[in-house]
Amino acid sequence: MQRERLTPGEVRRIALGAQGFSTTPLRGTVTRQHIKRMLGRTGLLQIDSVNVLARAHLMPLYARLGPYPVDLLGRAQSRKPRMLFEYWAHEASLLPVETQPLMRWRMERAARGEGVYKGLVHFAREKRELVDRVYRQVEAGGPIAASDFEGETGSGGWWGWSETKKALEWLFWCGRITTHSRRPSFERLYDLPERVLPREVLETPTPREDDAQRALVDIAARALGVASEPDIRDYFRLKPATSQARVAELVEEGVLQPVEIKGWRHPAYLHRDAHLPRRIDRPALLAPFDPVVWERDRAERIFGFRYRIEIYTPAHKRVHGYYVLPFLLGDRIVARVDLKADRAGRVLLVQSSHAERHAPAHTSEALYAELQRLSRWLNLDTITIMPRGDLADRLKAEASRHRD
Repeated sequence: MQRERLTPGEVRRIALGAQGFSTTPLRGTVTRQHIKRMLGRTGLLQIDSVNVLARAHLMPLYARLGPYPVDLLGRAQSRKPRMLFEYWAHEASLLPVETQPLMRWRMERAARGEGVYKGLVHFAREKRELVDRVYRQVEAGGPIAASDFEGETGSGGWWGWSETKKALEWLFWCGRITTHSRRPSFERLYDLPERVLPREVLETPTPREDDAQRALVDIAARALGVASEPDIRDYFRLKPATSQARVAELVEEGVLQPVEIKGWRHPAYLHRDAHLPRRIDRPALLAPFDPVVWERDRAERIFGFRYRIEIYTPAHKRVHGYYVLPFLLGDRIVARVDLKADRAGRVLLVQSSHAERHAPAHTSEALYAELQRLSRWLNLDTITIMPRGDLADRLKAEASRHRD
């Protein structure tokens, strides 16, 4: 695809097409191959511990594939033939196992004390014997969780980690251990890479650092379709100088093409594999950690959508709610809803609902249909719409119409 400049509508469609929203809606059962193909588009799934609606890594596949068996993804990351592994990419992430060799330079840097929390580096240097002892216990007894170690105490967050947990996280950063699976509580089970990763991945030669970084930039730029250098950099959390150098090299190779986009502060680049869909038809609820919206500045540039997650904002200061999902309709984000799964009561709670200024007349109808589909996927029986937000009355009217 060769273009010198792009309109805002073209940018939206290219970006969404790159993320898998231009494909024909799936009919029939979602399979392992569907997940693999979609991961080939997004490159990774961000992990987050918040479970007010559904785990963060589950939602992007739902947005693109529709209702799918959650245990299918669980098996892909925890059973042979293993398709995914866990590491630090865009924060904690699930990545295709084929990406593991591309992350080894980051593991090697971590072992040198680079790119890791300074407190963790200091701890590992001061407690080398403890770190070695914890490694030997994983070697002897893995898969094993931090809570399985005798005398283990501690709580979430760096400030609450026990010494065992710190040792495990250091070893994980360095690639000496990896995640085998997670318990239902979401606690990691650690094991050795040679017992977790496929042999062909382990036997893949380690690329040179600049080659691995160039490959990661290529993956990011392909997943974004069209992007600024800071957008590309953010995908795998690369350093500015590293990203700028690799982007320049890919421009020289013809992988990235500079394009003009009105209003963008930074130069934009179009990936050579990008395509321009004629239209985007699929409605979707986007989790806060979906690649379409996780970089808030990019979401605002592309969709005119100002988005801030308010989990850490005091309740009385929240504008839109605690766990707000943007609603994509066509190639525009037209609404946002604060959702919560009341699993005990089997209710999907719509705690607030707000329309964007450009939302079309059928927004409430399309959104309610998507909420119905989501509630079925989450095994919830009913939808309760709270009277907060300028879209709430219209959603309630839709709910009444479906009951009549």
